[in-house]
Amino acid sequence: MMRSSRYFMSQISVLMSHPHTQHVPSRHAMSKLFLSSTTTSNVSPKSDTNRRRIRAISCDVTGTLVSFRGKIEEHYGNAARACGVELPPEQESSIGKCFNQAYKETSVALPCFGNSEISSKEWWRRCVRRSFELVGTGMDESENERVFQRIYSTFGGHDAYDAFPDAKPFLQWCHRRGIACGVISNADERYGDSILPMLGLGEVMQFLTFSKNIGFEKPHPSIFDAAIHEAEPWLCLDNSDLIDASPLKPEEVLHIGNDYNKDYIGATEAGFHALLLDRFNEKDLANSWREGGARVFKDLIDVVEYLSREQFELGSRDECCCNVERCFKL
Repeated sequence: MMRSSRYFMSQISVLMSHPHTQHVPSRHAMSKLFLSSTTTSNVSPKSDTNRRRIRAISCDVTGTLVSFRGKIEEHYGNAARACGVELPPEQESSIGKCFNQAYKETSVALPCFGNSEISSKEWWRRCVRRSFELVGTGMDESENERVFQRIYSTFGGHDAYDAFPDAKPFLQWCHRRGIACGVISNADERYGDSILPMLGLGEVMQFLTFSKNIGFEKPHPSIFDAAIHEAEPWLCLDNSDLIDASPLKPEEVLHIGNDYNKDYIGATEAGFHALLLDRFNEKDLANSWREGGARVFKDLIDVVEYLSREQFELGSRDECCCNVERCFKL
């Protein structure tokens, strides 16, 4: 008699939870594991000071967990038309290039989305207005504001973003393994306030490290250092006996992204493990990353298989000597 799918799933869970397994589950098996609500086995890893250990995983957002929908020129052009501003084809086709220039100019004038100087919404207002100035639309003040408000609303909703299908299952898998998960992103706080929760990812993330709040962007080491401090308290949660309050070390963090300099070089120079995702099958670019020493994978299922194959010790282990109130300074 064939074994039931529930039994099959339990065997995959046991396989993935055991630190010394020599077998790598197939992609199909891992997909089932991701979609299963089965809790991973509580097999205790053997003590081995030479083993590599991952206690926290940080991810880039766009291109890693989240995909961008449509094109800038489409979103901006649609917003302008909805507000009664007609753009000739040559102007609309130039929006992407003009936006890139406006983004660079605004970033130079006000780094990290204005950090503490202005709100992120005001930063984007200036960037959007400068974009249309470069396009040459000649909008007046009221038209500028109406178009901006519509664009700002668009980029806070489903019209502009999708979560990759493997993002939430991967984060859930990490959560079941006792790994603190979060993001390190050159972005403003709206990702954490609305976009990630809207996409169903907010509930499976513990720490959110944005350049807007930190005042530094990847690949600067300060944003990676900040992520360690933000991830550390979460290592005490989701364990009835409050496991693992020992300080989080850089070498116990894995960063996953899609930019060689910002994500791979930045993370490895900060002492993290780092992997890159080639979500869009950009073979030449991915090969250049590999030539630079990076490990490159197609998706997050590949990452789980890699962690199993390389026999990383995953999650928390040590006894916690504090309490939740002290960890979070409540």
